[in-house]
Amino acid sequence: MAIGFVYAARSDVGLLRRNNQDSAYAGPRLLVVADGMGGAAGGDIASSIVVANLAPLDDFSGTASTLLETMNRALQNAHNELVERSSNDRELRGLGTTCTAILRSGNKLAMTHIGDSRAYLLRDGKLTQITTDHSFVQYLIDTGQITKDEAETHPKRNYILRVLGDAPGEVELDETVREAVPGDRWLLCSDGLSGVVSEDTLQEVLIEKKDPDACCEKLVELALLGGGPDNVTCIVADVEDDLSTLSEQPIVVGAAAVNYNEPTKGTHGAAGRAAALTAEAAELDDQEAASPKPRRRRRWAILGVTLLALLVVLAGNAALWKWSQSQYYAMQDNGNVVIFQGIPQRIFSLELSRPIEVTDISLDELSEADQVRLEDPVVRSSLEEIDVYLAEVRGRSITTSTRKPPLLARETQSGQSGLPAMSGGD
Repeated sequence: MAIGFVYAARSDVGLLRRNNQDSAYAGPRLLVVADGMGGAAGGDIASSIVVANLAPLDDFSGTASTLLETMNRALQNAHNELVERSSNDRELRGLGTTCTAILRSGNKLAMTHIGDSRAYLLRDGKLTQITTDHSFVQYLIDTGQITKDEAETHPKRNYILRVLGDAPGEVELDETVREAVPGDRWLLCSDGLSGVVSEDTLQEVLIEKKDPDACCEKLVELALLGGGPDNVTCIVADVEDDLSTLSEQPIVVGAAAVNYNEPTKGTHGAAGRAAALTAEAAELDDQEAASPKPRRRRRWAILGVTLLALLVVLAGNAALWKWSQSQYYAMQDNGNVVIFQGIPQRIFSLELSRPIEVTDISLDELSEADQVRLEDPVVRSSLEEIDVYLAEVRGRSITTSTRKPPLLARETQSGQSGLPAMSGGD
């Protein structure tokens, strides 16, 4: 029996927050809700990165036995990226995100969960919370120190014990595999909904509003009527066996969507669009604040030029060139992914990077997510790490192609030419 999802998604900044740090993705095979944290320049980035890493799985064609392994690998990659960004950018220290996700293969549903976003299942008129919050108050409940009612007003109810991006190493996820039963209704949501609207009310609305779109609309409305103290994000997905009714277009809402500061009814497009605007390109809804990405770029540009100018003075051209050539990055250029040696900066007429290999990776082969990510330099600390990253990009390619001969052969540092002449003075 063929089955699938009929789904809808909504996200709203709420009444007290300045920007939306939630992200959600709903597609034919994949449902994701992520609630970011880490301040205006961190939480939106974190939740968008998770959606960006998971979105390509909406094209999943593997077997049910590999569902959890596939999701775990994608979330580990997202976790590693978050840890790296937090380590390399002082402004992003402390960023992290929850994640509750479902990936479908046939009539099997694999779920991964970390943090305090939630998944509920409505079956035969009864609503059941499927996930367990990784929170301090949940620990107190589990150990019998407080009741569930006391947890709702506990002063530390927002303390989360486990998130993506919190520390290097293997990420610890709750993982389950379940049957997809026609007639089931799934609700995935951030705590901006579950922390404001009671479970009884959630059940009532999920039963009353038959259309997933109208149901999402009502749930967000109730959260706002309850004060809207946090971002509110939800996905409602019905398991159906009538193929003519199934949803086909992915929906992206929240920080990963285009106009994420506005209440969203969904952004339709290919699965890769989930990453098209990671929060690096998101902007604060306060018009007086600059968007995080341009602000960081300007700060990096000013700091970089100052630092490089100082290096020129202190160490001279040769030392500067030697240092810059220990760095590597990849980005798109003329339809292909190109590896550069150096740093994406120049001092007067001196370019501090040069292409060393035009890879066999064509942009046409890549998901939209990877295409957008490679519009800016993807920096790694060694050539080996660049190779690992590009191997992952190849693995996510949406098509296969024969290898194209490189336009430039890769050069080792031992085979580098001397320092190029600098003109214009320093």
